[in-house]
Amino acid sequence: MQGPGKRILILYYSYSHQTMSLLKKMVIGLEENVLEIRMERLIPEQSLTFPVGSISGTVWMMLKTFFRKRLPIKSLNPMVFSSWDLIIVAGPTWSFNPSGVVLSMLDRDGRKLFRDQDVLPLISCRGYWRFHFWGLRSMLKKYSARTVCSPIVFTHPCPEPWSTIGVFLKLSGKIPESGRGWLRRYYPKYGHSNEQIAMARELGSKLGMDISNGKSASEIQFETPVAIHS
Repeated sequence: MQGPGKRILILYYSYSHQTMSLLKKMVIGLEENVLEIRMERLIPEQSLTFPVGSISGTVWMMLKTFFRKRLPIKSLNPMVFSSWDLIIVAGPTWSFNPSGVVLSMLDRDGRKLFRDQDVLPLISCRGYWRFHFWGLRSMLKKYSARTVCSPIVFTHPCPEPWSTIGVFLKLSGKIPESGRGWLRRYYPKYGHSNEQIAMARELGSKLGMDISNGKSASEIQFETPVAIHS
């Protein structure tokens, strides 16, 4: 991935591929401006299935994630433990918190990864992202991150309470956005809209330009959340 700029590391976990869809487009925009982009996927030691497949299993998962249960991950590539112009930490919100996968990475590798680094959180969520960001920022500061930028937040475009109902049913193995049921009127699509995914490329281009032009991490700002209705 070549360009006339800097080095960016993207650490990410994507449970239902929503975060991955955003990052694929964002990287296209970044490639226009930066010298090196490295993507490192956080891989749980025990694979997670999507959807969970049952109501009881979904309730149990939500309870565990509410209490910030860690999910151990496999070792990271040693190449990530170097100096970067920016580290992006990307992933979904689970019950108001970063995922157990991201929390496990922070516990094990946080001090080595983030000391004296500039970090930009990217959050995919229904809408309840602030506790996620505050908790993540607190942990990054604990591990001596130099700057924690204001986050890029993509919220699912369906309004509440339909977004929560739809996501719960989706995790339980249902398909609330299909067929002719009454819920489909309020929940036409799971996850992010096509417009949001396209916007990710524009934000990547802007971010790459800012970094290539020498803008400091504390100056990087985005409109949050990125909520574009389909």
